[in-house]
Amino acid sequence: MTEEEEKIRQILSFKNIAVVGMSDNPEKPSNRVPAYLMKQGYKIIPVNPTKDEIMGIKSYKSLLDIEDEIEVVNVFRRPEHVLEVVKDAIERKKKRGDIKAIWLQEGIINDEAKKLAEENGLLFIQDKCMFKEHLRIKNSE
Repeated sequence: MTEEEEKIRQILSFKNIAVVGMSDNPEKPSNRVPAYLMKQGYKIIPVNPTKDEIMGIKSYKSLLDIEDEIEVVNVFRRPEHVLEVVKDAIERKKKRGDIKAIWLQEGIINDEAKKLAEENGLLFIQDKCMFKEHLRIKNSE
């Protein structure tokens, strides 16, 4: 098993996922992926500063506003916004000790954010779809 495959499996074993950039539009991947993950037993916490609620769940303006435990930050933002999300995750990890991983969805790559996250002890996956990876692993078992 490759190092990346081990990281993917470890991240998918965590159950509390904050979804940064989550949409209330069921046509968008930023809604469909979290909806799928919820059906698989994950707790989803929407992060979208323009929405109060998504899929009947309270939405937060930032990672720093969430009261509940976060294990994974799943990011649906353009690459130029990822560094800010990673900095918030690191700040929260230092204060709360709960964030373990950052996952950038398919098509989202930011090597500077990856370096910063890994230097601060966070697992980091980029340019992969959490839905596709979960399905792939589930179907291989």
